[in-house]
Amino acid sequence: MKIVSNIVEVHIFRIVNKKMQFLILRRSNDFSYPLVWQMVTGKNEINERAVDTVVREVKEETGLEIIKMWVVPNTNFYFDYENDELNLIPVFAVQVDKDEEVNISEEHSTYKWVDYNIAKKMYAWPGQKESIDVIYNYFMKNKKILNLVEIKEISKT
Repeated sequence: MKIVSNIVEVHIFRIVNKKMQFLILRRSNDFSYPLVWQMVTGKNEINERAVDTVVREVKEETGLEIIKMWVVPNTNFYFDYENDELNLIPVFAVQVDKDEEVNISEEHSTYKWVDYNIAKKMYAWPGQKESIDVIYNYFMKNKKILNLVEIKEISKT
C-alpha cells in the first residue's frame, strides 16, 4: 500500500449580512458519487502545488475568484482499493465575493448557498463535516486560537 496526497478539498464561503454561507455542489449523474452534495474537490496536475490546485479547481468547478484562502487544520483521507493507496487530503477554506455569480461545471448538476447547519447535514462524510465545524467556529464564533494559516499569495490561473 502507498500513501499519496494528490487531491484537495475546498470549502467555499461568503459573508452575507454578517452571516456565513457555504457553497455546496451536487454531483452530476455521470460522475463518481452521483447526486452527492459536496464542496469543491480536485486532483493535482503533475508538479502542481496544492494551493495552485485549489485556485484552478475553484475556477473550473464554480467560475469564482478567490478573495482569501486559508489552510484548515484538518486532513481528510480515503482508501482507494483499486490502486491500493491511502489518499491524504489537505483541506482549505476560501472566501469569495458575496455578489459573484456561480457557473458550475458539468461535474455538478446544481448548487446552493446554505448556512452552516444545512451544509453540515448535507455533506456525506464525517471528515467534511469536521472541516466546516473548524471553519465556522474560526470565523463566526471568534475562536481565533485555532489560528488558521492564511495563504497570502494567491496565484490567478
